[in-house]
Amino acid sequence: MSDELDPYSRTVSEVARTLTPHVASVSLPRGGGSAVVVTEEGHLLTNAHVVGGSSSGEATYSDGEESLFDVIGSDALSDLAVLHARTAPAPAELGNADDLVVGQLVVAVGSPLGLSGSVTAGVVSALGRSLPVRQGQAARVIEDVIQTDAALNPGNSGGALADSHGRVVGINTAVAGFGLGLAVPINPTTRRIIDTLMVEGRVRRAYLGVVGMPAPLPDDVAERTGQRAGLRVIEVVTGGPADRAGLRKGDLILTVAREQIRDAQGIQRKLFAEVIGTDLAVTVLRNGAMVDVYARPTELTIG
Repeated sequence: MSDELDPYSRTVSEVARTLTPHVASVSLPRGGGSAVVVTEEGHLLTNAHVVGGSSSGEATYSDGEESLFDVIGSDALSDLAVLHARTAPAPAELGNADDLVVGQLVVAVGSPLGLSGSVTAGVVSALGRSLPVRQGQAARVIEDVIQTDAALNPGNSGGALADSHGRVVGINTAVAGFGLGLAVPINPTTRRIIDTLMVEGRVRRAYLGVVGMPAPLPDDVAERTGQRAGLRVIEVVTGGPADRAGLRKGDLILTVAREQIRDAQGIQRKLFAEVIGTDLAVTVLRNGAMVDVYARPTELTIG
């Protein structure tokens, strides 16, 4: 029998060798999980549900080195948190989950059940999944969640999901239960959240007060606009910004801030701090006609 590894095994083992030094096991007063080193300055990225309400903890790296860390920012509505360790190895290379395709090989590295440096591998099972999260009375979905058949168990949360080149494309989350592999994507939207957490410690979001679901556009409108789907309004919160702007149940939202909207995640990408208190143009299809309204988002409050 040949001692040489097959191509699949070589790829997985190389990713594991490359990535494991950049992934830490983290312990906090009320639990623990995994985290990924993401900057030269010692910032680590993990899940918000891993840190909970803790303000500090200890990281253990694959070589056995230990370091205290502070939680400098946490955002339950994206399930991401940023830590700052006293000492840390070099950062992992970050990729872009927007470039993933279904069937692509991915490798998960973390500390399931406290076993540091554990590796599982699989493929991207699905893209664009939504993971509902809640903090207080505020509910949101984490957009474009990656689903994989790489086994994830408690302790894997906060660890790295990497492509075949060892680039981190997701932060694993095991909140769905044993064996179901989900990861918060690393993409331009989440990078923006991470940068904000590093600087401000929290993410301010705008609130419209509208609930919708994707819906196809009529053929004539699709042909005219080049847009195939929009967001059908199924609920407008009474007294909220959307209600005050005149949005109605049954409206089909086409654009927000002049950018096409195809799903709820498209609106969420627009609802960051800079639009709070500003007039946000919303184009809807109502009774066969395009109607422009201007909504003024308020700040989303948790509680």
